Amino acid sequence: MSPPGTHWDRVRVAYQYLLPQKAISRLVHWLTRRTKPIWLKDAAIAGFVRMFGVTLSEAVQSEVRAYPSFNAFFTRALKPGARPMPGNPAAIACPVDGHISQLGDIEESRLFQAKGHHYTIQALLGGGGHQSEAFHGGRFATIYLSPRDYHRIHMPTAGHLTTTIQLPGRLFSVSPLTTRVVPGLFARNERVVCLFETEVGPMALVLVGAINVGSIETVWAGQLTPPYAHVRSEIQHPKGTEADALVLERGTEMGRFNMGSTVILLFGPDAIQWDADLNPGDLVRLGQPIGMPIGSNEQSLS
Repeated sequence: MSPPGTHWDRVRVAYQYLLPQKAISRLVHWLTRRTKPIWLKDAAIAGFVRMFGVTLSEAVQSEVRAYPSFNAFFTRALKPGARPMPGNPAAIACPVDGHISQLGDIEESRLFQAKGHHYTIQALLGGGGHQSEAFHGGRFATIYLSPRDYHRIHMPTAGHLTTTIQLPGRLFSVSPLTTRVVPGLFARNERVVCLFETEVGPMALVLVGAINVGSIETVWAGQLTPPYAHVRSEIQHPKGTEADALVLERGTEMGRFNMGSTVILLFGPDAIQWDADLNPGDLVRLGQPIGMPIGSNEQSLS
């Protein structure tokens, strides 16, 4: 058995600093989109289903051979009704299937990553200014998507997209082990920041890339990575233009990962409160009620 302890964790992760992370991710991106030979594609999907215990009965296509590529399987759609939204229209819905990595209050501008590690909103969003300040003293939730999970991301509440920011970075793994070891992990990896205006104020959905993931899509822009960013890029989506179509209702798909990663959900101060029963390590499902607006007259999450 491997000896426990932070020092041993660092040893186990050290090789990631040396890997050609983006070259590996480009190769995986290419391989997972191959449609032939069919027998190899089918064998890879079937092996993955067995290894990770994927529940294909929830998917629109429950047969391995129905998927033209491994990536089509990995980003599979679920059957209608498989992940219902909360009955309470005010409730904040979980945007993904996954596990709670951390959640809680943003201490001024700092978010908790793991024991001994914090990072700032400014670093996560790629700069200071009003975009970062809007979340000072707010609340955050970090949700890790494992390989077996559904990998589409949906809206936790209705919102108008105001800004999309693509930020360059590394592609470390975002596994629990790496999260414990690599300082500022989520602010170091390549990521896409989506800022929304909602009925409870500003909301951010941060889609964090990782090794073998390296490909993030949104429903309004399609595939954003690769190619990987070299500099910070920002697109504004002002109201009163054709971007009015970028008002997304709660439960609407807003993006997807091509392989597993992490989503970070941010709200501003005095906006929402998390479900008191949620804790780090908890399994969560898309559509599960995870919070309520502060001051809402409707106290029931469901």
